[in-house]
Amino acid sequence: MKKIIVFASGSGTNAENIIKYFEKTEIARVVSVFTNNASAKVIERAKNHLIPIEIFSKDDLTERTILHKIQKIDPDLIVLAGFLLKFPENIIEKYPNKIINIHPALLPNYGGKGMYGMHIHRAIVNNKEKETGISIHYVNEHYDEGGIIFQKNVALTDSDTPETVAEKIHELEQKYFPEIIQTILEQ
Repeated sequence: MKKIIVFASGSGTNAENIIKYFEKTEIARVVSVFTNNASAKVIERAKNHLIPIEIFSKDDLTERTILHKIQKIDPDLIVLAGFLLKFPENIIEKYPNKIINIHPALLPNYGGKGMYGMHIHRAIVNNKEKETGISIHYVNEHYDEGGIIFQKNVALTDSDTPETVAEKIHELEQKYFPEIIQTILEQ
């Protein structure tokens, strides 16, 4: 059975969705959740599924501490699900094309440092975009610039607010992220 590590910084709805999805398959399991936020809701969600948690500091991430912990697990895939720190090059080099991220917009639009969550949804509404969506991509040394694996769009209306855009994006994330992870693991 293949092993997935999930990195998350916040509420963990995508992380929990991935955990639940793979609990129902024989393909893979989430074997650990890593977070840089000691008060993140993802910790409780992972504990509810008996998934080991690794809480770390930004320094731990850049000083090879986390790389060593990842190497001990030897994952088949590392999934960033609402992880807000820039992923370090030393981990990317050790796991080429084995680290993926989900972004709540259609890249290359609305990507880069500081572009996450409601910041993106507000910008999309303010720019009167007619559509938005999700992008699942490989992680490289630059924010949101790795090769795109999958995109799915959703139409917007003039009455959409940042909150309604967030709801539409969340629905796409919940449906497609686990499916794309499965596809990657089956290749």
